[in-house]
This record gives sequence, structure tokens and C-alpha cells, in this order.
Amino acid sequence: MENISTAASYALRFINQTNRSVFLTGKAGTGKTTLLREIIRTTHKNVVVVAPTGIAALNAGGVTIHSMFQLPFAGFIPDMNQPPQVSDTARFENKDTLRRHFRMRADKQSVINNLELLVIDEVSMLRADLLDAMDFMLRSVRKKNLPFGGVQVLYIGDLLQLPPVVKNEEWEVLRNYYRGKFFFHSHVVQQDPPLYIELDKIYRQTDSTFIDVLNNLRNNVITANDLKVLNTFVQPDFDSTKHAGYITLTTHNAKADAMNATSLEELDEKQFTFDAEIVGDFPDKIYPVEQELKLKVGAQVMFIKNDLSPEKKYFNGKIGVIKSLSDEEILVHFPEEDETIEATKYEWQNVRYYVDEVTKEIKEDVLGTFVHYPLKLAWAITVHKSQGLTFDKAVLDVSQVFMPGQAYVALSRLRSLEGLILLSPIRMNGISSDADVIDYAAGRAEEGELENSLKQETERFIANFLINSFEWSDLATEWQRHKMSYLSEGPKSLKAGYREWANRQDNNIHGLLDAAQKFRMQLNRLFSQPQIDMKFVGERVTAAVNYFFPVMDAIATGLFEKMEEVKRIRKAKGFYEELAELEENQTAAVIRLMKSKLLMEIVNDGQPISRENLVSPEILSYKTKKLDVIRGTMKQHNASLLEEPEDDYVTERYAPKKKKSTEPKKTTLEETHELWLQKMSVEDIARVRKLTETTVLSHFAGLIQGGKVKVEEMLPEDKINALSEAFKGFEGEGLGTLKEKFGDEFSWSELKLYKASLRE
Repeated sequence: MENISTAASYALRFINQTNRSVFLTGKAGTGKTTLLREIIRTTHKNVVVVAPTGIAALNAGGVTIHSMFQLPFAGFIPDMNQPPQVSDTARFENKDTLRRHFRMRADKQSVINNLELLVIDEVSMLRADLLDAMDFMLRSVRKKNLPFGGVQVLYIGDLLQLPPVVKNEEWEVLRNYYRGKFFFHSHVVQQDPPLYIELDKIYRQTDSTFIDVLNNLRNNVITANDLKVLNTFVQPDFDSTKHAGYITLTTHNAKADAMNATSLEELDEKQFTFDAEIVGDFPDKIYPVEQELKLKVGAQVMFIKNDLSPEKKYFNGKIGVIKSLSDEEILVHFPEEDETIEATKYEWQNVRYYVDEVTKEIKEDVLGTFVHYPLKLAWAITVHKSQGLTFDKAVLDVSQVFMPGQAYVALSRLRSLEGLILLSPIRMNGISSDADVIDYAAGRAEEGELENSLKQETERFIANFLINSFEWSDLATEWQRHKMSYLSEGPKSLKAGYREWANRQDNNIHGLLDAAQKFRMQLNRLFSQPQIDMKFVGERVTAAVNYFFPVMDAIATGLFEKMEEVKRIRKAKGFYEELAELEENQTAAVIRLMKSKLLMEIVNDGQPISRENLVSPEILSYKTKKLDVIRGTMKQHNASLLEEPEDDYVTERYAPKKKKSTEPKKTTLEETHELWLQKMSVEDIARVRKLTETTVLSHFAGLIQGGKVKVEEMLPEDKINALSEAFKGFEGEGLGTLKEKFGDEFSWSELKLYKASLRE
């Protein structure tokens, strides 16, 4: 991140080099979303992103809390004794009944067991009881009685924006267990408070008077002078529909919808309807925009996403006017800049998390895509839906009393006071923020505290990382359990032939436990010193890894060999799955050993603890290289073993998944280009990426414009020659006139591809 603030820098370091949970907050416009993307890009930890609602999860690039943790839509009573309750309006689970929901598929359990960092976005909406349910679930499944089962948690959000929703009937029960409804009222946060880091550099507003008013409003210290400043912008008769660029912020959905529908209806132009392109699994409850977008020339619209292209022609909340429309093209004019751009479609992804079988990293799998223009009618919007948007001009309809925080949310959408219109004066009543939130904000950490805490927590993180890297008692217990499973097998069974091998492996791992315990005790002594000698710690860790690694590596190699044999034997599904469970944990332990040595190398070199430094090529290719050698040896000694298994028993959990890049997440154009370089056709790319061919062809227009692909690769010579003739004298902003003139002679995609080539 360029020009990163001090607070943002601390947040990044606390995430990457400590295990301390963090609450990351900040006023509207301070860059919380941008920092979240940077954390995801740079962290070396296995991370999952969740949010309380489907739309919030989609915008954060994650999944919902309920789907990730298999939680029912019910209140949570945080004890064992209180019986669950069900009524017409409220339903509750307790610890006993909630545990029933924790039976899950092996792949989901693998994600939870490998999880190291849990990011909860839009935490202002997170209820206290739901957070305690998440904590209970993670402790139960991970079998660790630590907050969140030992997972670091990053809470992100502004508590002075959207509050949690708790019905009165629910609160009558929950008030017996909680002092309040916010996430910080949860039992787990009371027991293990996160470090409070507030981003303080405001990127949205630069007007010092406006910033002061917003700060006072936010902190419940609004003054008579602040109200006087705001109320100078009152214009009760202002008609936003007659003033281009203004959007009305109101408190009710019905009012906003009616204003938009009426204003569109009043335009005496042809109406066009644009449909979303939906491929794969994308539930309608998380549609980010309406499936149908109805527009007319002259309609006021706003973009609801930032422009991902280098040109950055629009931002989330930028308002413009529809200049021209055709079946496959929308041109939006920005009057103040006197600029017209073509609106391009945006791709939203519905994802699930899985553990990569080879690297043991948590990865994303795209289940479905929703592709549509990131546009909405923009004569009006609710305060609720405006969260995260930035407006140059807005009309605030505050005739109804605001909920706590709504005035702040509404006002903070604006870049400056110059763009503000109030339909009625703002009064003191109804605009105060929640007192509990204000009290909680008093606990934010100052820079001196952050610096001291970072040093201590980093040392603790390094110590725990190293100590846990040599803790194999659970793994040894698994090997012992596997060895004992042979006792029930007959002498002629398939498993019987592997009994001696299993005994040797069990003896090997148990033979390491005493020495490993002594080394952990030595690490504890070294890290308990007033001044820790990291260089000496590094030397001891290197010596320990050199001692233990050959044995741990040999055990893993033996597992890989046996799995390659068993997967090609008929009717061996159960045995293969037993070995696969052992292999997952054994490989994770070997990789952790490799990382412990690498960790001390980067610490002693003064390098940051980050993904770039803590994930080496040797670690990423460890299992792949082993399997390549094993399969090569098998081919030389016994060709028959290379036959694929006749029984389809290699379950989805263990079946090899396509190798995914470990580089930072690519843009959608880069992903398409990478597949194109692998000689995949447009049809194949669309199928693999779960997109329509039309969307993929729009990627190629961007790639041609950027010089990555030549138009000759996409279109035949005769078609290019014909298009060249058609485009002679073309100076228009849009292609609608050409399409209308030539009809079916050229498709929209052909016109767009050729137009892109003119800008090389």
C-alpha cells in the first residue's frame, strides 16, 4: 500500500507477526476495505473472510458466518442448562443443541482445523450471541479450549454505522446473559479483548470544518455551533430531480424505491432492460444488484463498485447520467467533468474455502459467478444501503428521526459540505451514537502502547510458533490409533499386509517425542529470558530441524508411497481414506518444521514476517516433488501399478485439485490471459472460470487494448478487413450506431474486439 498510515502499518504487522486478535476500525473513508485487501494479499497465514450478511460477505470476498460455521438462524444461549426455546417470533439454541450442527464434511472440517486467521468484516452488525456461537463452534471442532480454538481474529468495521439487529422478543431472553448486543459484549471478547486499532487518516474528506463536525457527531459531543454549520445547508424546497448529480438519502426503502421508479417513468425515452449473466451456483439471496437493470437515456445512475482498470474512471458512489443505450452498450456521462465512458460489467464470485492437498494452504474455489453492470438508479438511496459509498452531492431527507449513528453514516458519505443539502434542520434528538459504543472506543490503543505490545506479542508469536512446530503428541496418538486398527483385521485382509509398516511408523514417531519435549522445554527457557538471544534461538532451531526432519520426512514419504499403492487396488476405499487423514496431518507437521527454520532466518535477517518471506518454493513443492519421485520409481518397477483405480473411491476431499498460483490474487483479465497462454479456447476458459463466453470475450477486448493479445489472434483476416472498412470515419463514443448500421454482419463482441485494437 502506498502512503500507508501508521495505524494501518501496525495492523499489518500485528496480523503477520503476532497471534493477537485485532479490532480494526476507523471513520468512514479511512480505507478499511483497502487495508483488508492488503492483509489478504500479504499474510502468510491460512485465512478465511466472513461477514454477517450475504451481501457484506460478497463485497468482502468471503462467505457468510452462518454458512462457514454451519450455524442455524437462531439466538444462542451461552450455557448448557437453559433449554432451547422456540416461539412464533424467536428461536434459541444452547451449547448442547448447537453441537448437533457441527457434524460436517471432511473438507469443511479440514478448513477449520487449518485456519489461522479469521477476518470478520462489517463487525458493527455482528451480534454478541452469534460471536459466542462461533467461538463455541471453533473450540469444539478444533478440540482446543482457547478463544476461537486458538485462531487469531481480525474484526473490521465502524461501530457507529449499522448496528446488530435483535428483536425485542430475543432481547428479553438474551439480556439475562449479555449487557448489550454488540460484538464486544460477547463473553469471548470480554475474556479475550482484541487490540483496538483505529485508522485515523481520512481519505474521503479534506474539509477541516466538515471533518470536525463529523468527529463530534461520531463521539456524541456535537455542539450548537456544529448544528449551526450543518443547518446553513437547509433548503426545504430543493427538488433533487431537477438538479443533476444529487442523490437523496432517506431512511426508508419504500421512499427511495418510489423516487427512483417515478423519476425513471417520467423520462420520455425507450426503456432498455439488461439481465445479469449467472453461471454455476449463485443463490438469489446474495445477488449484489437486481437481476434486471431497467434504464432510459437521461436516467441518473451511480456506480456501486470502484473501476478496476488503471484509468480509474469511476468510484463506488460516483453519479452520472445515461447518455446512450443499446442492447449491449451503456454510455454514462459525467456532467461536471464533461466526460463520457462506457460502463463495463463487473464479476461477483460466490466462493467456498478448501485446503489445498499439496500445500496445505486454505484456498478459494469459485462456485458460481454473477456478472452485471455495477449500476443502480441514483435519484435516491437509503442510508443503510449507502454505507461504503462516496458522494459529491447528496440531499439528506431527515424528516423521520434517525437511529443512533444514522446521521453520521449519512453525512459521512459526502466528500465536503459544499455538496450537502438538508430538507429540514438537524436537531439534537435522535442523532446520538450508542453510549456503549462510545465507551468501548475509549479503549483504543495509542502509538506507544502499540509499539510495546507489538514487541511483546511478536516474541510470544515466535515462541508459540516454534514450540508448536515440535509438538507431535496428537499426531503420535493418531498413528497409535491407526496401528491398533489392524488388530481387528484378519490375516488375509488387505490391511494385514501393511501391519508391519504401520508398526514401524508408529515406533518412529513415538521415538521422537522425548527429544521433542526436551527441545520445547529448552525453547521455553530461552524465551523466558529478559533479553532473548534470537541468533542463538535460530541456531538451536536449525540444529533441531536437522535432527528431527529426516525421521518426519521419512514417515511422510512412507505414507505417500502407500497411498499411491492403495489408490490403485480394488475395493480399498476405506483404507485409502484412513491413510489420507494421517497424511494430511503428517505433511502439515513436516511443512511446519520447514517453516520454523525459515521463520528464524527471516527474523535474524531483519525481514518482515509475511507471505512473501515465509512461504518458500521448497515448502510449496514438498509433496509434489515427493510424488513425482515415487511415481517414477513405481513406473520402473511395476508398470501395472500405474493403472487408474477401477473403483471411484478417491473422494472429492483427496482427489487432486488443479494447481493454483500462490501469487497474489490476479485480476480477472490476468486470469483469462493466463489460461489463453495455456492454449485454451474461449469456450474452455468460460467453462473453467464459470463465466459466459460473452464475458470472456469482453476480457479479450481489455487484453487487446492493453497490448497483451493481438486482434489477429481473435478474429480471422477477412473479418478484420471488413471491420476496418466499417470503422472508417468512426469517431463515436459508442458502437450502437455501427451495430444499427451493419446489423448481423458483425456481432457486438467483434465490434468491441476491433475497437479495442484501435487504441493499442
